[in-house]
Amino acid sequence: MKRITFLIVFGLVVLTGCKTSGPVAGSNTNVSQKPETMTDNALQPVNYSEQSTWLLGYINPVQLKREPHSMWFYKGYDEYRADPVAITSLSGIIPDGLTIKIVMGTWCPDSRREVPRFMKILDTWKFPSDLVTFIGVDNGKNSPIGGYEELDIQRVPTFIIYKNNVETGRIIENPVTSLEQDIVNILVKE
Repeated sequence: MKRITFLIVFGLVVLTGCKTSGPVAGSNTNVSQKPETMTDNALQPVNYSEQSTWLLGYINPVQLKREPHSMWFYKGYDEYRADPVAITSLSGIIPDGLTIKIVMGTWCPDSRREVPRFMKILDTWKFPSDLVTFIGVDNGKNSPIGGYEELDIQRVPTFIIYKNNVETGRIIENPVTSLEQDIVNILVKE
């Protein structure tokens, strides 16, 4: 019975993806450090639609490197192979005046796929981690942060790039070309 319930819930999450419309409930980024201990629970499948697994509000990226999130974070980070041409272009861009906001839902498969990749790109680029802000949302795209509504988040993940505190572009849910090429396109469009 539990397995059937899990499959039904899992199927609903997959079918609705990260596009749900209503809520259910009202910094060191060095990725090379793997979690030191893994409990037996790490071997059990995690139901990320369970509210107890959600990270809401400001997120310290270290939280993504701890159970239950470490499994998907390290897998996505380690397996991603960025486009070397785009990375070369990106490495020629000096990040002066740039900041990035990452709005994500740990319940969202798209966020769990794209955020580790994005972090690997930023690490490869050597983008300063203190210039990246992570914001966790519930499945209604709400977050307990003052002024959050002004971001007008419709889908997650949303990567917002600012130049001198002015939004210069967004990558919403899925990249158009690739994450790294989309970052280059946003930054050189001026």
